[in-house]
Amino acid sequence: MLKPSAFPMSLRRLLCFTALLTASFVLHAQEPATSDSIKRGEYLAAAGDCMACHTVDKKQPYAGGLPMKVPMLGTIYSSNITPDAHTGLGSWSLEEFDRAVRKGIGRDGRNLYPAMPYPSYAKITTRDIEAMFEYFQHGVMPVKRAQQPSDIRWPLNMRWPLKIWNWMFLKSGSFQADEGQSAEWNRGAYLTQGLGHCGACHTPRGVAMQEKALDEHGAGYLGGASLSGWDAYNITSDRNSGIGEWTAAQIAQYLRTGNVPDLAQAAGPMGEAVQHSFSKLNAADVDAIAAYLHTVPAVHDNSARPRHAWGMPATDAVRLRGVALPASKDGADASDAARLYLGNCASCHQTEGHGTTDGYYPSLLRNSTVGARSADNLVQVILFGVHRVTPGNDAGMPGFANELTDAQIASLSNYLTAQFGNPEVRVDAGGVAKLRKGAP
Repeated sequence: MLKPSAFPMSLRRLLCFTALLTASFVLHAQEPATSDSIKRGEYLAAAGDCMACHTVDKKQPYAGGLPMKVPMLGTIYSSNITPDAHTGLGSWSLEEFDRAVRKGIGRDGRNLYPAMPYPSYAKITTRDIEAMFEYFQHGVMPVKRAQQPSDIRWPLNMRWPLKIWNWMFLKSGSFQADEGQSAEWNRGAYLTQGLGHCGACHTPRGVAMQEKALDEHGAGYLGGASLSGWDAYNITSDRNSGIGEWTAAQIAQYLRTGNVPDLAQAAGPMGEAVQHSFSKLNAADVDAIAAYLHTVPAVHDNSARPRHAWGMPATDAVRLRGVALPASKDGADASDAARLYLGNCASCHQTEGHGTTDGYYPSLLRNSTVGARSADNLVQVILFGVHRVTPGNDAGMPGFANELTDAQIASLSNYLTAQFGNPEVRVDAGGVAKLRKGAP
């Protein structure tokens, strides 16, 4: 072996410099994440609503295992994203995490199903990806929980067609600010399009289950869609079909609490998004989202009035027993439906449907769920209830899936829409049964 003195002085200096540089790089690469970066990553993970899909047991957050139905294929289960070295992200590199989140490619090189909203997450900035990685590596308790295999059978479980899907529909590149808009608008656009992935639920999908638009420049963006038996309503600026009549303050209140009296209450997947994501954002970010949503081009679906505009004001409401309703297709007459309402609903929502003055029990008059063009969300709420916890605005409504039959729930739903909401909306026992089993 050559001694150091055998090298020319200039080469020895170069070798020493290289060694110092390499040591410095290794130390930097192994430097633990700072508390500030971990805290920032935690905030970003909340903005991305990672908790909703990757948590089944609240005592084991991010351990995965949540079943998710893939249309026409079957059920897949969310992955463990805790820092467990064997079943989670503990041995992942930043590059592998980035590739999964923004490109939809797993550590094993297989494509992920777009149930993981990577078409939206593609817009996340590199800086935010790095902070999220530090949080999941250093700010989450490791849980050993192996990946549950999907029930999708061969040949439908082959992943290579997803490469074609990505080539056709995935737009790479993080969010680019619009210089013609304000800083607030751009922040709202970034959160809505990217981390918040609002379009994943609220934008209609094409024949290949792709979102028809990924931002406000595409036709139909945020124009409403139906997923897993829930209607994700039109949230564009259209005054009748969307939320064009809502003020920015009302949008912000809805995102923070899930409840705007005499307007809308969040339930189901949207209730989860409010609880786990939007309610944890700071006021500036929530206001930015509201400001951006106010500008999304209107998408109209021929609605005659806004969803929340149906029903008489509570002060003019007539008592239920004075209202005559037609018999339902399931053979239950109006008096049966009225008794169902009085026996199951009136103790909270009041006999006249106006709820309580503090808004804890919402009014059924001028209610966007009761006035919607479809009864699916109303039926889901009756079946499974509402469970939403937000700062200072918890909501708890019991479900009646075990107490009422499909025919009774159909009769009750039709009574509610006729009495308080859109009288043109009807549902039958078969539709209730489908939702009870878990659509689609």
